[in-house]
Order: sequence, then structure tokens, then C-alpha cells
Amino acid sequence: MKKYFYFLSFLLLLVSCTEDVRFNNPAFQTLKDNAFWRAQVYGAGTESSGFFTIEGSLGYEKIKFQILEPEEKTYVLGINNNTKAVYKNTYKGQEAEFSTGTDIGNGEIVVTEYNTVDNTISGTFKFTAVNTSSDAEKQTMHFSEGVFYKIPVTSGGDFVPVNN
Repeated sequence: MKKYFYFLSFLLLLVSCTEDVRFNNPAFQTLKDNAFWRAQVYGAGTESSGFFTIEGSLGYEKIKFQILEPEEKTYVLGINNNTKAVYKNTYKGQEAEFSTGTDIGNGEIVVTEYNTVDNTISGTFKFTAVNTSSDAEKQTMHFSEGVFYKIPVTSGGDFVPVNN
């Protein structure tokens, strides 16, 4: 009788186990001041200004990267205005913009894959951006452990940023 009980228990255990696997593909996420942040809308492409843009947005919040071209390499932030990261919150009453630029902020954007066949781009990022308003209470914002994975790239020069 014990054998049947153990067999039924084992069978019940096997049947009740399920794998709840979720794939986050594509993804744009980071730790914003040590709080998890994941974009709901994302895209990449060349804007009419000629810069290549990678961006993700969550409601009224948007993170935007500007680079000269989508090459697989490390882009250092805080050196010039050609390569920069911008965080913007457009919620009424909480409007804020933090940016890197020439001698402003620091960090890096690492493009690990630019797939021209599937038109996607992937990479990692981390940066500290400075508030564009000098009289604001919060002067810096930190982003760490950032990942953008298989973000769809709009071909041609007609990319329109999300939530303009």
C-alpha cells in the first residue's frame, strides 16, 4: 500500500508542476534610482536630424538615446552633444528633464547587436543625467543595469519618436 501512496504522490507532484516562462522580447528596462522601470512602448531609427535614436516610454516617462550611427560599440556619455541620453517626465505638475551632454552627466551606451536582417538593435546602458532646470530640487538621476533587447528599428530617415 505504501508503494501506491508514494507512486500517486509522485504522480500528483509531476502533474501539478508547470512552467510559467515569460519571454521579454523585445525589452527596454533599467533601474531608475534603484527602482525597476520597464518601457511599454519602444522603437529606434534615424530621425530627420540625422541622429540615430533608441527610446522607450512608460506612460508620461521617456528615455531616449541619441547616437551618430548604430554600430556595435561603446558610446561614452558626457563628452559631447552628439551622443547623449535624455530622461523626460511630461506628467502635469511633475515635469522634469534630465540629460547628458558636453561635460554634463556621464555613463555609457553599449550596442551589442545591430541586426540589419531583422531590423533590431540590442545593448546595455548606464548613466547619470543632470536636471536641465538648475533650480529644481532633484539635480541628478541615476540609471543602472539598463538593457534594450531586440528593439525594432524603423528603416529610412522617417523615425518619429514615441510620445513627442
